[in-house]
Parts: sequence; structure tokens; C-alpha cells
Amino acid sequence: MTKPTLSPRPQRLALAVHAAMLALPMMATGVAICAAPTAAHAQATAQVLHDFDIPAGPLSTALTRAAAQSGVPLTADAALTAGKTAPALKGRMTLREALAQLLAGSGLAAGTEGASIVIKAAPPAPGGAKEAVLPVVTVRAGAEQESSWGPVKGYVAKRSATGTKTDTPIIETPQSISVVTADRIEALGATRLKEALAYTPGVNASPWGDESQYDWIYLRGFDAYSPGFYKDGLQLRNTGSWGIWQTENYGVERLEVLRGPASVLYGQNGPGGMVNVVSKRPTVEPKREIQLQLGDHSRRQIAADLSGPMDEDGKLLYRVTGLARDAELSSGGLPNDRVFVAPSLTWKPSADTSLTLLSEFLRMRTGSVWNSYPAAGTLLPNPNGRVPVSTFIGERDLNRYNQDQWMVGYLLEHRLDDTWTLRQNARYGHFDTDYQTFYNGQFVTVNANNPMDPANFRLMERTPFASKEQAKSIVIDNQAQARLRFGDWQHTLLVGLDHQRTRFDVVAYYGGSAPAIDLYAPVYGSTIAVTTAPFLDSNTTLSQTGMYAQDQIKFGDRWITTLGGRYDHATVDTKDRLSSTDSHQSDHRFTGRAGLVYLAPGGWSPYVSYSESFMPTTTIDPGTGKPFKPETGRQYEAGLRFHPPGGDATYSAAIFDVLRQNYVSYDETFVPKQTGEVRVRGVELEATLRPVSQMNLTAAYAWTPKAEVTASANASEIGKQANNVHRHQLSIWSDYRFANGLKIGLGARYSGSSRGANQAAPVAIPAYTLVDALIGYDFGPWALALNARNLTNKTYVANCDGSGTSCSYGEPRKVTMTATYRW
Repeated sequence: MTKPTLSPRPQRLALAVHAAMLALPMMATGVAICAAPTAAHAQATAQVLHDFDIPAGPLSTALTRAAAQSGVPLTADAALTAGKTAPALKGRMTLREALAQLLAGSGLAAGTEGASIVIKAAPPAPGGAKEAVLPVVTVRAGAEQESSWGPVKGYVAKRSATGTKTDTPIIETPQSISVVTADRIEALGATRLKEALAYTPGVNASPWGDESQYDWIYLRGFDAYSPGFYKDGLQLRNTGSWGIWQTENYGVERLEVLRGPASVLYGQNGPGGMVNVVSKRPTVEPKREIQLQLGDHSRRQIAADLSGPMDEDGKLLYRVTGLARDAELSSGGLPNDRVFVAPSLTWKPSADTSLTLLSEFLRMRTGSVWNSYPAAGTLLPNPNGRVPVSTFIGERDLNRYNQDQWMVGYLLEHRLDDTWTLRQNARYGHFDTDYQTFYNGQFVTVNANNPMDPANFRLMERTPFASKEQAKSIVIDNQAQARLRFGDWQHTLLVGLDHQRTRFDVVAYYGGSAPAIDLYAPVYGSTIAVTTAPFLDSNTTLSQTGMYAQDQIKFGDRWITTLGGRYDHATVDTKDRLSSTDSHQSDHRFTGRAGLVYLAPGGWSPYVSYSESFMPTTTIDPGTGKPFKPETGRQYEAGLRFHPPGGDATYSAAIFDVLRQNYVSYDETFVPKQTGEVRVRGVELEATLRPVSQMNLTAAYAWTPKAEVTASANASEIGKQANNVHRHQLSIWSDYRFANGLKIGLGARYSGSSRGANQAAPVAIPAYTLVDALIGYDFGPWALALNARNLTNKTYVANCDGSGTSCSYGEPRKVTMTATYRW
């Protein structure tokens, strides 16, 4: 839809001391300096869970890191470890489990000798040695090691499936990807999806200011609101009407942004990219959390997240996540209430099979506020002064966005053997929406004899609008993955067949009677009559069936090429109840993608890629009487990533050229023609790192020098921006956790000057910088946090509409205080 033109806790310092004490003796003399614990203590400490992050390298160095990260002293003979290497190790496990993996294949074993844990040569045969060897164990498959679908400790994610539909290191993916983890969402105090993405390059998280009902964002200058976001890799399809699928941040494990066309894996999509919302899923390790949140605008919220095994062997896992909120919007005193509950269950009958059942229910009872006012009083001077941000142009009894939404689905995976893995992911969803609002109009001329009379710049016309909508959706994705090796060539082959079908029923009304409102002294309670004659009454069914194939080819351990192709059959069936007519549209399309990555020594990986997208249109060609062909998109991208070996950091840079082609534009007489073209070029930089164990830092910059219409049926549009794109966007966030439990965070978001939609703003929209902050304290099982967005409560204009007569304010200050108890 386009906007209607109708007007973790701090690390223990002791660990560093242990590491310093152990490193020199182990590598030089082989004698460990440590306190003398009892044998019982040595055995007990081997059972405690620790977080390990050890890169592949010399065995002596790996053992030193294991001692430092567990806080448990080890003793090893340097002669035994000399020349031996250890594999990379990452995850939450006991020291015994960690040592079993580090020592695998080395001929060494961990054991106890008196009061110490020692590393010695493994006994040649059972009974051949008298020392007590710690038994080797197998790390559970569900342990907290990073996967493309699981949790990430901290902010730095190194794997993602959004760009490939396979569990792939981001450094091996030839397209821009950003991952916002649950820990980062929590630190930012982001309560909405668009807030969580505000520090992500290429994302305009506030294209229409402080609108209350939508997480509306732009990706690389293109609208991501339609065709919609994705949830667990399955599309939340929108049709361009006013009811859309909603998401809840508290139920999110990670948000993944894939920038650029993605049709080769997902079918019809926009050229700017996609957002994939990864749900929280059951965990092997018990997780228990209850949270209380208070904030301005009468915000009161309680939430809980409970997860863990239901049986002793961990084959049955559960998770229940939910919240209830009672709050108000920033203006109008309208409600901002929500109830969300998401039960899930995982069954692992064997190491090769996993079935996860996902469900959720969401109930929204919120007002509808656009914070859009005439340009005179927002962007331009008004003799009565600036229109107050708090001015509400609607009526409390009319403005609402109420929605009931529920979904059920499953994620099934079965490994046939070491080569083949089968997956089937499916979801059914339903929502009902009741939406009512006002669209603002022009100022009412009170004194025609004096056009500059201040009275002519106070009263604003308003028109009521209403829409009743219902959606039903089913999506299923079948995948077969094979891992093959031929000499130095490794293939990850993926073939798939997916299908989606979404039906939208919409009855919408525009017009009626409503008195004008004084923007500087509003009076509410007027009688409002919404027209009873709908201007839209239709039932639309969108279907898509696609077959796709992808091969990720790695050769020489340095070069990776990704090749993919997809063929889609998409249909649109519309029943127009106003005209009693039915229409059917059928489109076929092939899309492709190709990319090349070089894994250079030292963690560097330059890449190049080409990708395509397509999107059917329902606009009728007046010359043929049939719908126009689908619009298309294509992107060229080159980039460079840097993941320091063993470091907790990721850096990326990308340069891109995106072209949207064959979209329907209208000439001066409003006749549609399929001649539209928009080109966006730019550079994006991103860094996410942990400079020291207690500190997190994220930084992002996007430079978009070109985002304009290059072809159109209307010559006046050529050379102008179709959407509101900032030439420069810069953001940086950092937080630090002190050893005493105190935590502080500070961020800034800069958006450069623009000219609004269609570059129609009468003057340049000024640049603005917003400051966000965090202060908190962790003690025992408690975590307290006070977050402020737009800390200085800066008033700014976010955008102006395509006519240039109406402009939207951005979000005012929002403060939340959160108390979390974990046990």
C-alpha cells in the first residue's frame, strides 16, 4: 500500500587473572601456577556450564583460553601440546565437554591427578592406566551454539539462513545482510520492529513519521511494507490495503535484513530487500524470565518467557512467550493496548529429526494517529506558530486500529544421511482488522478578503475513513538439501517447491461529514458521520507457486560461488462486489542470482553478486484490456566483509546499483503505461563489535547519492525521488557494563536533508539527529533498565506527501523502565 493521496552480565575480572597466570607457564615451562583445589572441587567445577568462544589454533593456546573462560585452572605439559592444534569451539557447555572437543584426535585426555585437572597422554587401552580419566561426552545437539535460526549471545551474529535458506556463515553470503539479535533489541529498548532496525544501514525506519499502526520502513529507498515482511522464512503477504500482518518484538529471537532483490528464493518481492523475523523457539537449557515495564503515556506491561526440556533426555522442549500491555499513544489519549502469547513445542525423536510447532495470538486495541499536518505550520511558517506535535486531528470515539491475529505452523527437518536433509516449513494465519481514521485536507478560508489573515491558517478540513478487513493465509515451503564433495569442490545443493495463498476481504469507506478542527485549540466531541457507501468492496486472492534451485560451490577452501534460479507461477483473482465483476490474472516469471566470494586469509572476504526480483501488478492496460506484465528489479552489488579470526566483531562495506523496471506510471491525463523506472545507487558501511568483554558497539552509514525516477509516463516525475530518501544516514550505539553491575548506553541517529515523496516538499526538509540512552543495573537474578528514545524530545519533520501540502512529524521522546527477573 502507498500512503493514500486522498489527502549479559559483566565478565568476571578473575578470569583474566587466571588466563595471565596460565598462559606463560603452559606455553613455556608446562607448569601451571594455580591455587590447590581439592579433588572433589576439580570434579565439581567440570560440571558447571560456561560460555566458550575459542577459535581454531594451537592446542596450548586453546587450553589457555578454556581455562580463562571457565575460570578453572588446568595443568598441561608443553611437550605434549607442542605442534598440536585444536578446532574452533563456541557455545555453552561444561568444561568437561569443552575439553573433550578440544582434545579430540590429539591423543590426549583430560583427567584428575590428586587435586588438579591435568592434560596427559590418553591411556593406550582400557585398564592400561590407573589415573581417573574424565569420561568423554557428546555435546547435546541443542546446546547454545550459534545457528542461523537460534539465539546469539550478544550483538555479533556470524550465521544466517535468510540469504541462502541454508545454515551459512554470513561471510560466505554474496549479498548484504544485517542481523539484529534479541540482546541488541533489549538493550535498545525497542518495542517495535522499526525501532529495532533504526541502527541498520539502508533502512529508513520512519518514512512517514510517528504513525501508530504500522512498522513501515524503506529498504534501499524502496517500500518494504508491500509485499510484506517474512516470519521464519515464510512471507507475511500484504495486498496494499490497510490491514497488515503485525509482529511483536518480545517474541523475536533475531531480525534479519537482506538488502536487494530476493525473488530467487522467495518469489514475488520488491527490489529493496526483505526483513525476516525469526521467532523465539524452545531451548535445551532452561530459561525463565518475567518482566515488568512502566513508561510515559501511562505504559504498563507485564511479560514472561519460559522455556526448557519437558523430559529428562531433552527430546521434548517447550517455550511460552507472552505479554499484556495497557498504554496510550503519544497524542490524543488513545489506547495502545496489546495482548500477545506464543506457545511453541519442539520434539526431537532422534538426532536426525526435529519438529517444532509454532503458534501465536495477538490482540491489538490501539488508536490511529498519523501526526500529519499542513506544510504551513510544520515545514513552512504559519502566522499562528508551529502546529503542536500533541495536536490530535481525529476523534477519540472514531480513531482506532483494532486487530485480532493468530497463526499456527511447524518447522520439520529430517537428516536422511550425511548427504541429504529434508525440510518442510508451513504456516496458516488469520486476522480481522477494524480501522478508522481521518485524512486531513486544506485550511478553511475564514477571511477571503485578507488571504494572510491568521484565521485562514487555523482550521483544517478532515475527511473520515474506515476499512473492515479480513485475511486468511497459508504458506508452505518444501526443501531438499544435499552436501556433496568432489575432490576440492564442495557443493551445498538446495532444491525447493513452495506455495502461498492469501485471501483478503476489504470493505473501505471514504467520506462523510466531519467539522473542521482548530489545530491550535482543538475541540473534540463533534458528531461524525462516515459515509455508508463503500468506495472499495472486494475479495482478492493472491497465489504463488515456485520451484527453485541453488548451489553454493566452495572450491580450494577459498572461493565460493552461489548460483540460483527460480520459476514462479503467480495469480491474482479479484471479485469486485461493487461492479459485480470477476477478474483473473496469471503471470509466469524466471528470476536468477549469481554471486562470488573470496575467503582471503585473515578474515577478509570480498564479493560480487547479481540478483533479480519481480512483482505482478493488477493495473489494466487500456490498450489490451489485460493486466500489465509484472514489474521487475535487478541489482549489482560488490562488497567487502571482515570477520577477525577469533574476534567478536563483524565489519562490512557494500556498493550497489538497484533498478526497478516496468512499473506502472501515469501520464498527465492519468492514463497508465508500463514505462516506469527507478534507479538507486549507494554505499553502505556497518560495524558490530565487542571491543572489550564489557562493551558493545554498532555503527552504520548509508550514502545514497542517486535515488530517482529515470523513466515515467509523466515527464515531470523524471529526475525526482519517488520515495523519501536521505542522501546521508549515520547511526552509532555503544553500551558498557561495569563489574559492579551498572550498565550505560548511548546512541545517535542522523538523517540528512531531503525533499520528501516525489521531491514535492515546498522547501528542503531539515536534517535531524536523535539521541537514545540507556542506564541500568544488574544484580543477582535482577536486571533493571531505563531507556529513552529521542532523549532531547526533538521536534522534527520526517516526511512530506507527494503533493507537498501535508507533512508528518517524527516520534517524540519515549521513556520506558524495565525490570526483569531471571531464574
